[in-house]
Amino acid sequence: MSQPWLSAAIIALNEEEKIGDCIDSLSFSDEIVVVDSGSTDGTKRIVEEKGATFLYHPWQGHIGQKNRAIDSTCGQWILSLDADERISGKLRSEILDVMQNDQSADAYAIPRVVYYINRWVKHCGWYPARKVRLFTRGSGRWGGENPHDRIMTTGRVENLRGDIYHLSFDTVSDHLSTINSFTSIAAKERLAKGQKVGLFSILIRPPATFFKMFFLRGGFLDGVPGLVISLLSAYHVFCKYVKISEGRSE
Repeated sequence: MSQPWLSAAIIALNEEEKIGDCIDSLSFSDEIVVVDSGSTDGTKRIVEEKGATFLYHPWQGHIGQKNRAIDSTCGQWILSLDADERISGKLRSEILDVMQNDQSADAYAIPRVVYYINRWVKHCGWYPARKVRLFTRGSGRWGGENPHDRIMTTGRVENLRGDIYHLSFDTVSDHLSTINSFTSIAAKERLAKGQKVGLFSILIRPPATFFKMFFLRGGFLDGVPGLVISLLSAYHVFCKYVKISEGRSE
């Protein structure tokens, strides 16, 4: 068998409700690899029924796990996704065109649109928020700081126009749960680097975040979802800096 041309790399944990649609949207890929960190639901069964490769690897942080998924693929091009993301029809066509006709770049940044409280969010700084997700083997690795990782690239990066659909939170409660988890991870990362936080950051940065997202970045145009996103983003910042100031991340 010849080497796959395009490989999709996904990480998952207990994603039986979303992993199937994610894999379906990647059906144009030559290879789909799902690296799972210990699902106890039907994720493994669904992945294998869809014809994708299921691999278990213990959780090693967002960055490490996503790089493990990349390293588990064989394609010359890699498309990296989370289980709650989907490839739009327009993006699929663009990627196929890149594969077949135009490989002038080493990596491509893709806009991602989030579905939140029953609508697509187009403001708050959440869109287009392009992220590099398609790249040639060897030109990209996940880096940054957990849990807010990003693909670090070498070579030329160009933009695509089709969207990645991100079905991030099913409920506001899910969002709050994620905030608690992510702020603990972020605090741990910052504390490991010796960062300290003063009263200024706790008092000023959260309202500044709300003002920026809701007013300067047009969150008010998204109605109630825009208001909730802006408020919870401010709360996210507040929790992160309080946890850093406490000197703990639990």
